[in-house]
Amino acid sequence: QVQLVESGGGLVQAGGSLRLSCAASRRAFSSIAMGWFRQAPGKEREFVAAISGTGGMTAYADSVKGRFTISRDNAKNTVFLQMNSLKPKDTAVYFCAAVYGSSWYINTYEYDYWGQGTQVTVSS
Repeated sequence: QVQLVESGGGLVQAGGSLRLSCAASRRAFSSIAMGWFRQAPGKEREFVAAISGTGGMTAYADSVKGRFTISRDNAKNTVFLQMNSLKPKDTAVYFCAAVYGSSWYINTYEYDYWGQGTQVTVSS
């Protein structure tokens, strides 16, 4: 079992930045692939970014490429999402997700564990 706790959400103006964190309860964190997803009101949960267990491979949704950066600190069992140049359309609840695996994964059904989510609101 892997428990995930997100933090770092909040209200920011367009063009601003936020850094989300997701702390995992499990040791051997480097064997766990991590992802960030988001869900806006009335919409389906969508992929944002993913990172492999070692951090050597990453993937991004086209909508955030060049603005968001996913990273991880395996010594602290934590994954981060640095979000720059935020836009109102980035407003959503952001979830981190985890699955044991050696690659990176972009589909919700590929993940076994989810955090409770953190709200990000970008005002225009």
